[in-house]
Amino acid sequence: MRAVARWLLALLLGAAGVGHLTPSGRRGFRIVVPPWATTLLRTDKDTIVVASGVVEIMLALGLVLLPKEKRRIGFAVAAFFVAVFPGNVYQWQQKRDAPGLDTDTKRLVRLFLQPVLVAWAVWSTSGD
Repeated sequence: MRAVARWLLALLLGAAGVGHLTPSGRRGFRIVVPPWATTLLRTDKDTIVVASGVVEIMLALGLVLLPKEKRRIGFAVAAFFVAVFPGNVYQWQQKRDAPGLDTDTKRLVRLFLQPVLVAWAVWSTSGD
């Protein structure tokens, strides 16, 4: 069961990562990046979107290709989900549409989904 959950998580991460790299995805996800993030990271919103997409793809590949490191990668995935949470909050506060998140209800539900994703990452990579 955990292996199936881990593979599904990898698919989700990989698809999201690829979505961040497409022209429409890059435009759509830039609005989720809070202004303070560009100051903190000393870069622009597009670079943050592309970098997060690349990280998602790398994490997805790690979940699939490095089974001996699954626990560490699971914690890295969980940390990634925690790290991007402020962007989700910013998007909800600003009432900004992004791919698949085009209503206040969807944006609010997305906030409550984040802890589920963190738990999924940890659970699916622990034990056998």
